[in-house]
Amino acid sequence: MMTDSPMPAPAAAAPTPETPAQLFAYVLQLADTSLILAHRLSEWCGHGPILEQDLAMANIALDLLGEARSYYQYAAELEGQGRTEDDLAYLRSAVEYRNPLLVEQPNGDFAHTIVRQFIYDCFHYHLLLQLKSGPDAQLAAIAEKSVKEAAYHIKWSSEWVIRLGDGTEESRRRVEKALGNLWRYAGELTTPSATEKALQAAGYLPDYAPLQQQIDAHAARVFEEATLPVPQGVFMQKGGKDGRHSEHLGYLLAELQYLQRTYPGLQW
Repeated sequence: MMTDSPMPAPAAAAPTPETPAQLFAYVLQLADTSLILAHRLSEWCGHGPILEQDLAMANIALDLLGEARSYYQYAAELEGQGRTEDDLAYLRSAVEYRNPLLVEQPNGDFAHTIVRQFIYDCFHYHLLLQLKSGPDAQLAAIAEKSVKEAAYHIKWSSEWVIRLGDGTEESRRRVEKALGNLWRYAGELTTPSATEKALQAAGYLPDYAPLQQQIDAHAARVFEEATLPVPQGVFMQKGGKDGRHSEHLGYLLAELQYLQRTYPGLQW
């Protein structure tokens, strides 16, 4: 399933005065997305259906957390205001976060977590293939490292969608319910924000239309093997990348940021 080759990256145009700020905003968006999904997956630690999958989700969470750290460090460097990765992760409010709505959705049952992960993995893996060939050296280096981990993530979530969809009557019912609840958040992933549009025009990001085709092709293959219908005609929710979040993010950040906000600057 991982045979897709990256498309040639667009040639970078001459940077405009706004490019550093736009690149900072985009890298921060990537960092927020990885951090929030990592936290959601970490909530499964000790609660997985079997030990092997408990550890698998914990390992994916650690991969995403490491990716988030790399992005936050680069974002702090781009901003140049003296903030650290910890400041960016722990000392911003919910409206300042730019993660898409999908990753902040609650875990629900195991099928919901699998469907959320699968939708994200389809986007994440194929995006990283593009970014690793992009013109920004630091972003390309992070993507080069992360895509190796993302290849495992998409394999894992794809296999579970197939296993649940083509499994028992109960597993199929649960995965279909999860698709009904979560597919509405898939569209935001490839709907470019104003920042993404500006970076696409400058050649720093790929066009999302071909990227969407790769995502759709991968999802279609998995759904066919899982004997699941591809969701059609779903109204897509958006707003997370512009700071308009569901109520779930505030509760998540209250837990995630508690220690740093209670004891500012604490070092172990």
